[in-house]
Amino acid sequence: MRLGHINFLNVLPLTYGYDHVGIVPTVGVPTKINRLLDEGALDVSQISSIEFARMSDRLVMLPDICVRADADVQSIVLVSKKPIERLDGARVILTSKSVTAQCLLKIILSKSYDVRPIYETRAVSTDNPIDDDASAALLIGDDALYIYHHRPADYYCYDVGREWHRLTGRSMVYAVWAARKDFDGIDEARATIERAMKYGLEHKSEAIRAELSSRPFTFEQLDKYLGGVIRWDLTAEHVASLKLYYRLAHELGLIDRAPQSF
Repeated sequence: MRLGHINFLNVLPLTYGYDHVGIVPTVGVPTKINRLLDEGALDVSQISSIEFARMSDRLVMLPDICVRADADVQSIVLVSKKPIERLDGARVILTSKSVTAQCLLKIILSKSYDVRPIYETRAVSTDNPIDDDASAALLIGDDALYIYHHRPADYYCYDVGREWHRLTGRSMVYAVWAARKDFDGIDEARATIERAMKYGLEHKSEAIRAELSSRPFTFEQLDKYLGGVIRWDLTAEHVASLKLYYRLAHELGLIDRAPQSF
């Protein structure tokens, strides 16, 4: 089994579980893992929600597991020099790490605020979140979580998960687990992932403490984030939220089709 893994803090229990039950996945940022699964270099992996839509004819979604947040997500943040409703025609820099977050921001700016910025994808950092030639920047993952807890005094900061919930009243599914349809080990993959996640959740405190020396967060911040903000169960309600996300993305031309059956 060729297993992929997006090693963000939002799946730290799974990362810890993999490390301690003898599983060595291929690790990378979402864009890399999405590509490897699409090319057939991986059999199964978590994958960005929007990329599942784009590859749904070749993939099957694993049930019961995802990366989601009910409202605030903390780790997807728009940093802006001006209020969000004044970004029409402004240059907004998008991180290259996650297309799901890019599409989510575009939906929010269009549907909630009726603004259409000039988007550009390039590297974004916490040291200088917004380049001189831009008005705002989208950060994800650990960088966004850092900004969430250390908000720059001169900038506006918007939690994109909160903005999605304001728009729709729903949770947001950021990543799912998927396998290629021609892969015949789906049951084994599910069992492997469930075993690793179970171990990681049972040892969540140890997993967090192992990260503290190399991360700019407190134990309390990560403890609340993992299981309080970020959740991993996928129910019919969350699938309905995912379908709404796909419908809105399709309306804006961000995906060619909105899959309804998966």
